[in-house]
Amino acid sequence: MIRLLLLPILALAGAFGCSSTSNPTPPVEAAPTILVFYKTAGFKHESIPVGRAAIQKLGQENGIKVDTTANAGAFTADNLKQYDAVVFLSTTQDVLNDAQQAAFEQYIRSGKGFVGIHAATDTEYDWPWYNRLVGAYFSSHPAIQPAVIRVTNKAHSSTSFLPDAWPRTDEWYNFKDIQPTITVLATLDESSYTGGTNGTTHPIAWYHEFDGGRAFYTAGGHTNESYQEPLFLRHVLGGIQYALGKRK
Repeated sequence: MIRLLLLPILALAGAFGCSSTSNPTPPVEAAPTILVFYKTAGFKHESIPVGRAAIQKLGQENGIKVDTTANAGAFTADNLKQYDAVVFLSTTQDVLNDAQQAAFEQYIRSGKGFVGIHAATDTEYDWPWYNRLVGAYFSSHPAIQPAVIRVTNKAHSSTSFLPDAWPRTDEWYNFKDIQPTITVLATLDESSYTGGTNGTTHPIAWYHEFDGGRAFYTAGGHTNESYQEPLFLRHVLGGIQYALGKRK
């Protein structure tokens, strides 16, 4: 009699056991991690600390772990492995030595991402690979003034929410050595300010896939006020998300 009573109990236990194994708990995805690099060997933007804090806040609000450093010693193959993307925040001039450059090239070729903000194009003029990665080099700029950005491509996480005409005040870069591989997201309307030299197709934000990885650049971010503008912060966040491979 006892054996007969145990049989249905064991059957129920087996059924519950099968149920638990057929619906396993999905693994928790680790938060993406980025490195914000802000070393300067030339002009040092006073907005760098404000920009760092803003990106850290964006990370906290969007599930992204953010490390920051001005130490080029972070650019080793072993150390870079922990990061899904690297942000150059207004870096200037020669910031990496040959070994560090080689480690960064290897990092991008492994499928990782790059974000350049403002003076990232005023960096590493003697490193042709970097020119191709960042997409252009800084040439000159007029005084800080209002201008109108024309958003020409909204099929991207950094621009999908922006107005067609986006008025902002910033330091507006002119560029040289613009790479043909970039996909321009927004242009600067040179009729809306003085001092532009790139003409009717003056790029101001772009992205591209490069050498196995992903790269996004925005020329905004010279002023402290930039990092208090909700639209500019969403623009930067969208670029970071693209570099992470989370969104286009």
